[in-house]
Amino acid sequence: MYLRSSRLITTEWTVTPSYQQGDTGDAFSSLEKVFSLPGELITTDPISAVYKVRVGDKYYFVKRYTAGGKGIRRYLGPSRVKMEWQNLLFFQKLGLPTAPIVAYGESRFLGKTLCGALITEELVGTDDLASLAQAEASCLKDHNWVTAVSNQVADATRALHRERFAHNDLKWRNVLVTTGPNPQIYLIDCPAGTRWFGPMLSYRKIKDLACLDKVAKYQLTPKQRLAFYKRYRQCGKLSIADKYQIRKILQFFAGRE
Repeated sequence: MYLRSSRLITTEWTVTPSYQQGDTGDAFSSLEKVFSLPGELITTDPISAVYKVRVGDKYYFVKRYTAGGKGIRRYLGPSRVKMEWQNLLFFQKLGLPTAPIVAYGESRFLGKTLCGALITEELVGTDDLASLAQAEASCLKDHNWVTAVSNQVADATRALHRERFAHNDLKWRNVLVTTGPNPQIYLIDCPAGTRWFGPMLSYRKIKDLACLDKVAKYQLTPKQRLAFYKRYRQCGKLSIADKYQIRKILQFFAGRE
């Protein structure tokens, strides 16, 4: 990690130790260098863009931010890029699978984020669940495959909620999975996740589960969806509180789809 100050601008940049040598150590040595790397544009929004960059014989996803957040979030609290890298590091701390973190950092002017970046290594042989659903992938018709993936997603969601953490965008597109006979999931893209307490935690838990069910209700059977919830709750029989929460989940996006 390096911290550099130039008058009123402060830059912090960290490269994960296993990537500090060789081609990656050179390509990702500074935030300035990362912003000059050529690559294939994958997606973009008003404050960030994701590029697929080849370094040596591997590919990396470089997410470049040009602002700390949208609206008033530009000035309040941690920047969006900082939230994203902190959340991925938090996932790793919990033992949850996520994309390997290569480097991250930001430049700030009087406390306001000017730009930042997060780099992760490509997970070869994976696809996101939303893309698989859109492509009507055969694996989604395989009972054993679906059960394995469902159990992993339920366990990961429960682990986050146990820590009073809500993902806040836990959609199928943000869950990568290998498509072979022994699937492995990976959680990605979580700049809005944070800890909550009291009634707000309950609401955010319901939102996470509703985001997952938004696509699941079209792709999975009612029995599979119920099995997911029971795995998440670690129960064999639904309690009154469970049934109440399920109603809230089913109603969450009513009139908004």
